[in-house]
Amino acid sequence: MNRRTTALSAAVALSAALALTGCSSSSEAAGDGKPALKVSGAFMPQPVMDMAGGFLTIKNDSGTADKLTSVTSSISDDVTIHETKNQKMQEVKSFDIPANGELQLARGGNHIMFMELKKLPKQGEKVSIELHFEKSDPIKVDLPVEAANHNPQQH
Repeated sequence: MNRRTTALSAAVALSAALALTGCSSSSEAAGDGKPALKVSGAFMPQPVMDMAGGFLTIKNDSGTADKLTSVTSSISDDVTIHETKNQKMQEVKSFDIPANGELQLARGGNHIMFMELKKLPKQGEKVSIELHFEKSDPIKVDLPVEAANHNPQQH
């Protein structure tokens, strides 16, 4: 019973603190108008040359659209975002992330491109990246390195 009371007191204190934060003008405050972005399904196929692709899904659970504007990583100084149209890849400045929608970066479609890799990551390792947006704060993501032929759509 005492543990439950302590947990309840902590929950009440946290709720009060969060409610007070909502009244501040800080950009971190709830209801600050920034999109609520979540990343899932991230991976990088094991590269066989000094370049690689990166794939993931960015879900936007808010009523505010955003844009993915760039990606950075310590594994390469040349990381770009590409779209695939008519079976041709081309670099783009940004990708739209619709309000209450998602952006899919997948094999055969839009993707992250890593050029001139500083090292070749092996299957089982992780590659750290940072996603940069027009409105949202950057998001750090670890891309698990999968087999070169890995394609989640095939499962």
